[in-house]
Amino acid sequence: MKYTIIGAGIGGLATALAFEQKGIEYQVFEKAPVLNEVGAGIWLAPNALQVLESLGTLEDVIANGNFIDRITIGKQDLSPISDSNQDFIKDFFGYTTVAIHRAALQKLLFDKIPKEKIFLNKGFDSFKELSSNKIEITFDDASKTETEFLIAADGINSKVRNQLFPESTKRYSGQTCWRGITDLTLKDEFLHRGFELWGDKIRFGISKVTKDKTYWFAVVLATENEKIEVSLVKEKLLKMFSEFDPLITYLIAATDIHQIIKSDIHDLMPLKKWHKNNICLIGDAGHATTPNMGQGGAQAIEDAYYLSNLIAENKDKNIFELFQQKRQKKVSLVVNQSWMTGKMAHWKYGRGFRDFILKSVPKSIVNKKMIALYQLEK
Repeated sequence: MKYTIIGAGIGGLATALAFEQKGIEYQVFEKAPVLNEVGAGIWLAPNALQVLESLGTLEDVIANGNFIDRITIGKQDLSPISDSNQDFIKDFFGYTTVAIHRAALQKLLFDKIPKEKIFLNKGFDSFKELSSNKIEITFDDASKTETEFLIAADGINSKVRNQLFPESTKRYSGQTCWRGITDLTLKDEFLHRGFELWGDKIRFGISKVTKDKTYWFAVVLATENEKIEVSLVKEKLLKMFSEFDPLITYLIAATDIHQIIKSDIHDLMPLKKWHKNNICLIGDAGHATTPNMGQGGAQAIEDAYYLSNLIAENKDKNIFELFQQKRQKKVSLVVNQSWMTGKMAHWKYGRGFRDFILKSVPKSIVNKKMIALYQLEK
């Protein structure tokens, strides 16, 4: 086999679909016995949507998601600190950001890949380089396969990365995120609007992800791996956000306890290299970012676009160094800016100064940066 992709998350599936479209020989291995993406909502900004459009999946994404035409950073009473109407983005790219359930996105990508090329219940165990162009992969059921190139799309806890670069480390942000999906319908004024509300070292985000589902997230300062009884989760969140607009506690209260998940927020300490010989890391396996810019999934989808284009243009060559050269500057910008935004949102002191700065940045500068972030090289 020419290319073997480890991991059938959003990055791995987008890469497989891009390979399928360009006639690149590949196979995908995923440890889960069935595809059941945990998580809640994901925002797909226009950089991701352009790639999905090129893969023939944009209409499906739009049908299963919800356009976000206005993005607001606000105070806990819903009053805006920074408010961005996305008409200028629509004028430039033809669409704005789409909010969608992660499971819906994963399913529509999976459904477009020939089933004989994807193998579930096959957890990666280790790799062995047999020669300059052959890699043997061993799975956790002791079965093996051979490949010329190995692409790791197995997320922030990548087992491929841990073997390839054992010195790589995750970085804990000091923040925990609670994510929820509820059937509660928002008022019309919130239907195509994404909110993030900043309070006293805590924040809360809201966006509608389908006709009848609303996604929310709550970010708090916490020690890593903090345990809490499931039965106490709602009570804890309701108390934490009691001083926010009643809409927030209403959303939390209306969410089924089993639809609320907790995850500590990490990124990956930036790596000097994402590849070695015929093995390459993509998406969160190579450059995991905190979610503060809504770009984690989008950057994995961009990886699929550039990787497939470079392989198609350079038949039988190892293009992994070229791939990193094309991607590293933008990815580093996202990782660093997202990390700083997360820290700033939870400042203990200087919140008035922070809010003043956010309000004072000229819209033209903000708009220019957004367009630059969302552009792809053709």
